[in-house]
Amino acid sequence: MRTKIKNVILLQGVVVIYTLSGIMSKNASANGDHLVRFLIFFGLEFVLLAVYAVLWQQMIKRFELSVAYANRSMAVLWSMLWAVLFFGDAITVKNMIGVLLVTIGTAIINTDENPTKGEEASHD
Repeated sequence: MRTKIKNVILLQGVVVIYTLSGIMSKNASANGDHLVRFLIFFGLEFVLLAVYAVLWQQMIKRFELSVAYANRSMAVLWSMLWAVLFFGDAITVKNMIGVLLVTIGTAIINTDENPTKGEEASHD
């Protein structure tokens, strides 16, 4: 059980890296008229996406593909959080309901008896 929780947390960390690349993209776009700042944010986006790609490959080795992609939907939550923290966006009731539904669905997928590949049926 602890291994499963650890793997899900790692998977969410990879999703967070993916969503952080979106922040860099938005900042690059906002600094399009300042070449140096644009290149810094664009470069950071590229680096984050490269790190994400490598880590995502490791995650899909650990999880069934359907479980990994279901967890990737949590990017909605992380993106909404970043929008509030970094850009001052407001959260609506509809936003909260949508994120709640995604979170519940992801939790259901993660409570499957064996969501990771090769995990023995142990009781940690």
